[in-house]
Formats: sequence, structure tokens, C-alpha cells
Amino acid sequence: MTHIPARIGLELDGRDVLLQRVQDENAALHAENGRLRAENERLRSEGSAKDAEIERRRAEIAALPARLGRPKKTPRNSSMPPSQAVKPNASGQPAVTPAHPRRGHAGAHRPLCDNPTEVKDMRAGTCPHCAADLCGVAQSAGATYDHVEIPLAPAVITRVILRRGTCPCCRTAFKAEPPLGMEPGSPCGENLRATVVHLRQCHAVSYERLASVLAVQFGVKLSEGALAAMLKAAAPAFAAQVAPIRSRLLAGTVIGSDETRFRVGTANWWLWVFQNADSCCFVVEPGRDKDVVARFLDGVRPRVWISDRLGAQAGWGEKHQACLAHILRDAQYALDSGDTVLAGRVIPLLCRAIRVWHNRERLMRRYGLGVLEAFFWRHFLALSEMVAQPIVGNVATEKFRRSLVRWQGRLFVFLVEPEAAPTNNGSEQALRWSAVFRKVTNCFRSVWGAKLHAEVRSVIETARRRGIGALEAILLTLRGQPLPVPA
Repeated sequence: MTHIPARIGLELDGRDVLLQRVQDENAALHAENGRLRAENERLRSEGSAKDAEIERRRAEIAALPARLGRPKKTPRNSSMPPSQAVKPNASGQPAVTPAHPRRGHAGAHRPLCDNPTEVKDMRAGTCPHCAADLCGVAQSAGATYDHVEIPLAPAVITRVILRRGTCPCCRTAFKAEPPLGMEPGSPCGENLRATVVHLRQCHAVSYERLASVLAVQFGVKLSEGALAAMLKAAAPAFAAQVAPIRSRLLAGTVIGSDETRFRVGTANWWLWVFQNADSCCFVVEPGRDKDVVARFLDGVRPRVWISDRLGAQAGWGEKHQACLAHILRDAQYALDSGDTVLAGRVIPLLCRAIRVWHNRERLMRRYGLGVLEAFFWRHFLALSEMVAQPIVGNVATEKFRRSLVRWQGRLFVFLVEPEAAPTNNGSEQALRWSAVFRKVTNCFRSVWGAKLHAEVRSVIETARRRGIGALEAILLTLRGQPLPVPA
């Protein structure tokens, strides 16, 4: 009787251990099952992603034949710059041989200078044939020509000594006044600073080559850091010159705008241009959105706005003239893509409208002021009739038609606003030198350098449109004098 409770207790302990072991194995199996289910879901998601990638690749492969049939992008049918075009080899050109020399243009001569620095009137002293004395013989002008030479003299360096002393009357210390234009501070004179700005901003000369030019040509030894400091010190003068240019531009009725990519430091920025017939302003900004235009206009709404079809460029004027040059290139691309319905009719229509604008003064003198509005409605209704029906079959033609439908109200504004141009070539030509500068110098490493370039280009381009030379405009700016305004 004494051993029965002990045997029962051992059996209960073994059963609990076995039950605990079964529970632990069951929990482990549940955990393994959850892990396998998670792995299965991951494999399923990867399989779905791979299936989607396969479908995308199949769609790309299916679209390749259509893409291979598209015409090649060229400067004639797209916005590709002409520098990226590959010119074909010329054929059928006759060889230049001694028997068939190349025919040149009509002869020309260099005109004589109006104000020569020096005139040397050379008279013959003795006869070259018999050595007779010719002093008393009347001699007429046989040949007159100019000999042009530039001096290679070093720069003019003026040592200024300001004397000081004590007045014997009031016993007060005094010092002499510096010469006008030679005040203490920077040793560089006005002409030297203007030359540095001109060579850097108008000829894209790097700091290293600029220092070499000054040392070899003028004997002025300046470090690259001194040149950068000289340009940075000129920035306030150009900022002050840009302010009246911007005010005159915003007071006009027509403003054209465009932008191009610019590299500043390690980031991509944008150089914007806003221009009209006699004023031009450049602005460098880190973006190309509507905020840039809004900050420049500052609430001003011009009567006509000329630009391309970028969304950030739309809606800033009472009327918007879209650039017809871009439309014509799109029409040429549609024509190259096999369009036989629309592009061949749109190109002559736009070209006729441009010819009307070029001859607007003659037409208004002959037919009156309302003739341009009549031409506007004639071309607008003709274009509306062309794009009225959707075009089935040619994808490029239908895309071109939808673009015309969207922009047809902004294509012929120049016919009712004669001050507006049919294209945005004025803005693109203003940006052309900055694009060259970008390729030569790879842009700027500092923000102040980019902003200085924009301000200098604003002054120089405005001066060009007003008939003023670049160096003269830089000198006027450094002297604090405004650019003359055309009458």
C-alpha cells in the first residue's frame, strides 16, 4: 500500500512531459508552416512581378517594328540642335582643277579709315630713272592706303603718392586728395576691369587663359583669384543696370520668353530669357516651373506673350502667340512619318500667314488697317476646317492634329497684333551665346558667377538691340551710367 502513490505520481509526471513535448513540436510545426507560407507569398509576388516584366517586355518587343518605322529625328523635324545633325557627303560637285578653277565673288576692298591716327604724305625726292631732283615738281596722289597696327606696349601703371603733413596755421594733420578715378582700393582701372568682363563674358575666355592674355598682351600679372574677385566686385554695377532694363521690358506690350539648361555647381539650373524689341533680361533659376515667370513679372500681364508650348510658359499674357517654327517642325515630322492628309496642307497655310506678317505694312497701306484681321479669320477658319475630323490610321498625323486643335487659337495672334512675331526666334537667338558659353566653359561652380553671367548678358544683349557695342555697354555700366534708350 505504501508504493502505490509513488507509482501514480511518476506516471503523471511522464504524461506531462510527453504532453509538453508534443505541444512544443506542434508550435514548431506551426512556426515552420507560417515561414513556408510567407516564403510562398514572396515567391508568388516575385512571380507576379516577373510576369508583369515579361508582359512589359513583350509589349516593347511588339512596339519595336512600329518604332523602327518612324523617321529619324533631325533639326528639320524636331527641336534637335543643328550642331547634333550629321551632314551628308556632297555629291555631284565638280572638281576644282587648273582647267576649271573655282569661281569667286566680285572683288572688294577695305574702306579707308575716317579718322586715321597719323597721316604720312610721302613725296618723291629724286627721279628713280635719272636721279633728277624733284623737290619743286608738283606731285599728285598716286596711291592711298591705310596701314593698321596695334601697340604691344605694357599697361600704364601710375604710382600715386598722397602727401601728408601738419598745417602751420591750425596745427591739424592733412593729406592730399587722390586723383579722380585713382582712389585707394583696387589697383585695377576702369578699362582693365571692362576688358576682363568683356573677354570673360563675351568671348568665354577661361581664368587661366585670361591671366595669360593680360600678362602677354599688356604686361599685367593677375592671379585667377584676383580675376574672380574683380568680376564679383562688378556684380552690383550690373545689377543696378538691369533694373531699368527690366522696368522698360515690363512696360512694353509684347514679351517673348524661353529657357535653356545651365549647370551651376553640381546641380542643373535653368537660364531664362525675357525679351522684346529693345530690351532683354536673363534670369538664372534652379527650376523651370511657373514660379520663375511669376517672380519675374511680379503681377504684370503683357498684352501678348510669345513662347513655345511649354506648360510653364502659357497663360501669362492677355494673348499667347505660340512659336510657329515648332509647329512647322512637328508638321515636317508628321510628313516624314507618312502623313498624306494634314501636314502637307498645314505647312503652306502657316507659311502664307508668315508672309502676310512680313508684308503687313505694305498691305495696311494698300487695303487699310482691317486687312490683317481679315487674314486672321481666313487662316483661322481654314485651319479649323483642316482639323475638324479625327484621322484614323497614322499615329503621328493624329497626334499632330490633336496638337493643332489644342493650340489653334494661339497660332495666328501675330496677324491681329503686328508688334508680335510669328516665331520665338528672338528669345532663342538671345540664348544662343549662353549655349555656346555652356559648351566652352561647362558653366559655373558658384551661384554668384551664374547670376553675374545673366546680368552681363542682359546688359550686352539689350545694348546690341539698341545699337551699342558690348565694350561700350560694359564701360557705361561700370561708370554707373544707364544705357541710352532708342527714340
